[in-house]
Formats: sequence, C-alpha cells, structure tokens
Amino acid sequence: MDSKTFRELALAEMDSVYRMAMHLSRHPDEASDLVQETYLKALKAEARFELREQGVRPWLFKILHNNFYTRVGKKKREPTLGDDMPEQSVLGEVDQTPPAWDLAHLDWEQVDDRLKHAIEELPEHYREVLLLWAVEGLKYREVAEVIGVPLGTVMSRLYRARAILSEKLSELAAESGIKVTT
Repeated sequence: MDSKTFRELALAEMDSVYRMAMHLSRHPDEASDLVQETYLKALKAEARFELREQGVRPWLFKILHNNFYTRVGKKKREPTLGDDMPEQSVLGEVDQTPPAWDLAHLDWEQVDDRLKHAIEELPEHYREVLLLWAVEGLKYREVAEVIGVPLGTVMSRLYRARAILSEKLSELAAESGIKVTT
C-alpha cells in the first residue's frame, strides 16, 4: 500500500480513535494527546502495516490502547499528593471530570441518563470491551487484538458488562417494556 492511501485510510478513522480515547481517558485534553501519539506512532510504523479485511481501525485502536495503558503505568509510578495539599483542590478536580463519551459526536442526547451513568460506572476493563464492541462495532476477535487479551476474555468481560448493566437497569427496562431474563 502506498503512503498516500495509508494516510487517507488512517485519517478517515480519526473521529473513532478520538471517541475511544475519550472513553479511556475521560478528559478532552488527554484524549487529544492520546490521538496525537497514536497517529505519530502509526505514521512511523506505516511500512509494517498490512491491510486486512477489517481495515486500519483495529490497528489504530491497538496503538491507542497501548499508549493509554503505558500512560496509566507511568502515572501509577508518579509520586502522589502529600498531606500538605489542600483537600478542596483535589476534590474539585475529581468532580469536574467530563463524561466518558462525547455526546455531540455519538448522538446520545436521547439516551436515558441512567444508562449513561451505568456505563460510566462499569469497571474500566468491562467498559472498554463493551464500548469497542457496541459503539465502535468491532468483532470479538478485533476487540481481543486491540486490548491484547484472549478471545475468551473478551467474551467473558462482555458478558459480565452486559450482566451488570442488565441488573442496574432493570427498572429502566421495565419502564421501556423490555423483559429481562436472567
């Protein structure tokens, strides 16, 4: 594949990559940084890219996933705030965390707030699998490649995420006339 075609394919996926970066980081600035790092690494590795049936999206998500978790690992090794820091400033930053998705791009205006809240409360490893599958439309095998886990782990995490959501949203389902079976 020539460089121009690769770049066109990669740039066509930028909105999806940003959306997933928002899901992971929950902060617009960090999401933008992640996207920039992802594309920088993708362009450097362009010669190694092999176009498959799924296109360039799973490959870009894999780079994004690795970038994000590299950052998480670095943050865990950073020193934490000392006791001399004002408690109010720390709490203020936590309360101002934006939602995990960009509503303007995902068109979630009509989605019940209880569903949004339930998805946001999912443990990160369940939420990531659910969003890659449900929002980004990746197949199980593609999700497994993106996050670097076995296919069975993806299926298990997706099952658990859906079970948690089903339990938390049983009242919403009843209101909507949806029968939930366990």
